[in-house]
Amino acid sequence: MAGTGLRMLALFLLLGLSQICTADHHHVSVYTVTSYSVTMQWPAYPGASHYRVQATPQLDPGHSTAFSTFNGNMVVGGLNTLSANTVYTMQVDAMDDDLNVLSTIGTEEALTAPEVPEIDLAYSKQSSSITVEFNEVLGATGYILRAMSDVDDFFEETAVAGSPGTIQGLDPFTDYTLSVMSVNAGGRSQPSYNYELRTVVVAPQLATISETNSTIYASWPPVEHAAFYSLYIIETPSTSNLITYNTNQTSFTFDGLNPGTVYCIKATASDQEGRAGDHDRNCQITRPPTPKPVEVLLAIGQIRLPAVRVYVGHAYGADTYFVESSTGQNCTPDQSLRQNYCIISPLVCGQNLSIVVTAANTAGPSVPSAEEDFVTYPCPPDRIWVEEPWAGSCRVAFSPSPMADFYMVFVKRDDGSETQCNTTGAPCDFTCTCGFTYFSTVFAHNPSGSSPLGAVANYTTIPCCPEDVTVQLVSTETLEIEWEPVRGADLYETRAVQTKGVIHCNDTSPVCALSDLSCNTWYSVVVTPCSELRGCNISCQPQEHETAPCTPQIHNLTQASESSITVHYTTPNRPSTNYTVSAVGRTDTHRCRAQSASCELTQLPCGTVFEVVAVASNPVGRSLPSFSVPLETGPCCPSTLSVMQVTQAMSNVTWSPSLGARSYVTALTSPRGHAQCHTMNTHCLMGCITCGTNYSVNMEAISSTGHVSNCSYSGFSASACCPTHVKLYRMSNHSMRVSWRSSGPPNQNYTVAVSGAGSNHTCTPAPSRSYCDVQNVMCGDVYTVVVAPVNSDGSVVSFCPRRMYAVSCSGNSVGMAIYRGRVSTG
Repeated sequence: MAGTGLRMLALFLLLGLSQICTADHHHVSVYTVTSYSVTMQWPAYPGASHYRVQATPQLDPGHSTAFSTFNGNMVVGGLNTLSANTVYTMQVDAMDDDLNVLSTIGTEEALTAPEVPEIDLAYSKQSSSITVEFNEVLGATGYILRAMSDVDDFFEETAVAGSPGTIQGLDPFTDYTLSVMSVNAGGRSQPSYNYELRTVVVAPQLATISETNSTIYASWPPVEHAAFYSLYIIETPSTSNLITYNTNQTSFTFDGLNPGTVYCIKATASDQEGRAGDHDRNCQITRPPTPKPVEVLLAIGQIRLPAVRVYVGHAYGADTYFVESSTGQNCTPDQSLRQNYCIISPLVCGQNLSIVVTAANTAGPSVPSAEEDFVTYPCPPDRIWVEEPWAGSCRVAFSPSPMADFYMVFVKRDDGSETQCNTTGAPCDFTCTCGFTYFSTVFAHNPSGSSPLGAVANYTTIPCCPEDVTVQLVSTETLEIEWEPVRGADLYETRAVQTKGVIHCNDTSPVCALSDLSCNTWYSVVVTPCSELRGCNISCQPQEHETAPCTPQIHNLTQASESSITVHYTTPNRPSTNYTVSAVGRTDTHRCRAQSASCELTQLPCGTVFEVVAVASNPVGRSLPSFSVPLETGPCCPSTLSVMQVTQAMSNVTWSPSLGARSYVTALTSPRGHAQCHTMNTHCLMGCITCGTNYSVNMEAISSTGHVSNCSYSGFSASACCPTHVKLYRMSNHSMRVSWRSSGPPNQNYTVAVSGAGSNHTCTPAPSRSYCDVQNVMCGDVYTVVVAPVNSDGSVVSFCPRRMYAVSCSGNSVGMAIYRGRVSTG
C-alpha cells in the first residue's frame, strides 16, 4: 500500500506543478486526498529554503503529528501515512536553511477518503451491463464502479449508492477489468484490486407466427458466440404449465396448442460456458377454430335489395368472421355490436348460392366452414315485347325465366293508370288506347322471392287525330291552322293539297302557318299527328278552304275629263270578285268600285298628286294591293291676274299663286303683235307692247312633272300712244303754245302740263286739235312740258316723256322756245 501511495503522491505533485504560477500567495489549500494521504498547495514564501507540511488529527490532538519537509522550490506537497476517513488540521510552515520556522503560511482542514472496498462478486445477466457486489466501508457516502477494456481503450466510471451496483453501456460478450472506489466529502479512495469478467451474449430477436390453429412457429437470426438456445412457452392468462425447450437451431415449432389461445414465448442464448444471456419475449395467438354452426336464411323486410342473412357460430379467440359466397360477395358481422350474423346483398338471381365462413384473428384465418347451399330468386325474363293484333287490343309476351314458378305482369300507362295479371307463362292481354305509351314489366317468382326489375317494354299507340281544327286566312296567301294538342304526338304534319302540288309544314306546336299558297285557290287542309315511335296517323279527315283573291295590276290610266280618270286593270279572279280602285292623296282619298276591268275616278281636284292602287275582294278576304301608279292632276289656274302698263311698250303682269304649278307661261296676244314670258314667279314684265291695242290674256300653269293647265283671262287694252314732235312756241301777251303730232285716233283727247320754277300750268285742247296755248308764262325761265293722252276712263297716261324748254326774253314776241332735252319720268 505504501508504494501505491507514493506513486499517487508523485502523480498529484506533477499535476500540481501546472498551477504553481497561479497559486494564492496568502492562502494554503487542500490539493487532493486519498484514503491515506493529503496533498497541500501553498504560496511561495520569500527567503524560505524549506517548507514543512504537518497533519494533526482533530479527534485525537494528543496523537503524534505527522509531517514532511520539502525544499524551497516546492509549492505542493503532502503526507501519505495518514488514517482513512479522518479529519486532519493541515499546517504549512516556511523554514530557513537551519530548519528554523520563519512563518506559518497557513492551516486548512482536510478529510481523508474512506477505506478501499473489495469486490466480492461480479456477474453479467444482461449483455450490456455488469453487476458488482463489494463490501461497504465505514464513512463512505457512495461508491464509484470502474470498467476498463482493451477493446477501443474503453474506460467507464459509474457512481452507485452501495452494493450491489451495476455499470451500464457495455458491449456484449466482451472482457472487462473492474474495480470499485469508496467516496466521502473529502474525496475518493484508491481503486480496489482488479476483477476480470466477460459480459453475456445478446438475446435472440424472436419472431413468431401461427401457421395453423394448433401450432406456433418461432424463428430468430443467429446470435454471435451462442452455443445453444432456450425457449420457454406458457399459456396466458394462466401462469402454469411452463414448458422449456433447448435447441441449437434458429427456429422451432410449438405444436399441440389450443386454437385461438395466446401463448407467451421467452428465448435466451447461452455461451460455451453455459451462461444465459439476454432474453426476448413475444406473445403469439394461435389461429381460431373453424366457426360452427353456420345457418343461411332469406333476409326479409330489412333491406330493400334481395339478401340472405348468414348466422355464424362462435369460434374461440376469433376477432372477426368473413362470410363469402360462390358469387364472390362477402360480408362481416359487426363485432362492435356483438352481432353473430351479416347480410350478403344484393343476391345474384337464378343461382345455387354456396356460402362458407372463416374466422380470423391477428394470427390469420381459420379453416373455412363446410359449404352451405341456398337457391336465389329467379332472374327477370330476358325479353319482353308488346303486340297489337288489332287497334285497341294489346298483349304482353315474354321469354321464360329459369327457376320461376309463376309471373306477375304490370302494365302502366303514362297517365298513371295501371293493370296487372298473373300467368304461368302465357301472354297477358290488355286494352290500349290511341295516344298513350304503355310500360310493361314482368316479375318472375319462386319461394326465394321475386325477380328484380328487368327490362321494361315501352309501347306507344298511334297518336289520335286532333279535334276542333280551325283554318283561317291570316294573309292573302297564308292559312293559319290551329288545333288542340293530342296525346302521343311528337310532331304535326300539316298539308294543303291542290291539284298542282302540296304545301306542308312540320312543327311540334299545335299551330301551323301554310304560306306561299296560290291566291284564289281551293285547298284541302289536313293535320296529321306523328310520333317518333309509331309514325303518323294518316286517317285524319281534311278540310276545304279557299285563299284570298289574286292582286289586280293597273296597266293604264286615261283622262276622262278635267277632273276624271279612267283606271284600267287586270281581273285575275272569278267573275264575282269586286275591285276597288283608290286614289290616295295627301289630304283626301277618292275611290271607285266595279266588277269589270276598269273604273272611273271622278271629281279629282287640280294640282294634286295621288297614288292609285287596286284591290280585289270577295267573301273570303282581300287581295294585296296592286303596285301603285302615280297620278297627278293638272295644276290649278291662278285665281287672279292683272296687267299694268309700265311704259308705252312695256307692261307688268301679276297673278296669285296656284296649287300644283311650279312655272308659268303668260302671253298677251293681238293682231298687231304677241308678247310672252316664262317664269317661276307670280309676276312678269313684258315688252314689245303696242300702245292703243287690245290684247287677249292667256296663261299656261306648268307642274314640276310637266303637266300643263291652260288658263284664259279678260282682255287687256294698251294705253293710247304718246304724241310725238312736241314743240313750244313763245307767243305775245306772256302766252306759250304747245303743239304735237297725234299718234292715236282722230278723236283722241290730250292734256298738257307746263311746269316752271315759279308756276305750273295745264291746258286741255279740244278733241282733234294738236296744240294748246298756255297763258301767263314768263320768259327767261326753264319749263318742263308733258303732253299725254287721256284714256277713255279719264285717266292720264303717266309714262309720256317730259321735255325741258328754256323761254328766252330776247327778240320779238313770237318765236320757238329753246329745247333743253327730255326729262326722265322715273
